[in-house]
Amino acid sequence: MVQAALPIDLPPLVRDLDLVESALRSSVVADDPFLEQVAQHLIKAGGKRLRPVLTLASAYAGGATASDDVVQGAVAVELVHLGSLYHDDVMDESMTRRGQPTANARHGNFVAIVAGDYCLARSAQIAARLGTAVAGLLGATIGRLCEGQVGELHHLYSPDRPEVAYFTSISGKTASLMAAACRVGALTTGLSDSATDALTRYGDRVGMVFQVVDDILDVVATDEQLGKPAGNDLLEGVYTLPVLRGLLDPAIGEELRAALAARVDRSGLDRVRKLVRASSGIESAVAVARGLADEAAAALAPLPPTGARREMAGLGHVLIDRLPL
Repeated sequence: MVQAALPIDLPPLVRDLDLVESALRSSVVADDPFLEQVAQHLIKAGGKRLRPVLTLASAYAGGATASDDVVQGAVAVELVHLGSLYHDDVMDESMTRRGQPTANARHGNFVAIVAGDYCLARSAQIAARLGTAVAGLLGATIGRLCEGQVGELHHLYSPDRPEVAYFTSISGKTASLMAAACRVGALTTGLSDSATDALTRYGDRVGMVFQVVDDILDVVATDEQLGKPAGNDLLEGVYTLPVLRGLLDPAIGEELRAALAARVDRSGLDRVRKLVRASSGIESAVAVARGLADEAAAALAPLPPTGARREMAGLGHVLIDRLPL
């Protein structure tokens, strides 16, 4: 059973997500018990399962039910996400995720990387069974995840990071997989090209909302609310939209720029986070997220006016309204 509250209220979701959860656990059963234990570490930690939700909801929006192919497609997408999380935690040297010690904290970087690779390999096996369209899509999406992640490296510790570079990065590292989740739901249901493209566009916009909200949370939320250390982006020199917009605030921007120029460490993190919160950067980033949420809802126009479409249309704003502001 998925533990997090579902962001979309559709009757079949609880039942179908249980099917996804069961299939997800079965997908990383390995001959080596230790590898299986580590590969299931993040699965057992729970989570939002937002990507499987998008896959299932996309099938519903097209008038279909969750067939075994749709469930397996949702599993393949979530395995890509989980694999990327293992790798992210190694790169970020994260000690906690979802309120629990990370795999790298427990077992070391090598084991965590192998566990992430195993999740990606199992995703590829499932995708291959679902056909070349799904397999090709997920392969291309993994490439985009890498491109988006590497794109951040070009502007580390740079308060002059262009916003276009920020949006390009989050489009790759986050939105591409959300878009793929929706497209997999359409492909495994046999929806029309127009419906498939509409759902893909929707997933991209929702993914952008999700990442902007996540970046705001890194500044405004507590460790407990996040389930991981807050302010990690600032410590790593990744200046996200609320920070970039905060730098434009005439009242606070110069003080914030000076604080960032010294490179933020643990001792100065609270001060920098307070500066960003006191600036217009948070409000401005929220406004951007709301615009993206409106674009997501508009992308669904070609689909029939079903309950699934209505719930999906409101998802972006649901994510924003959960911000502890």
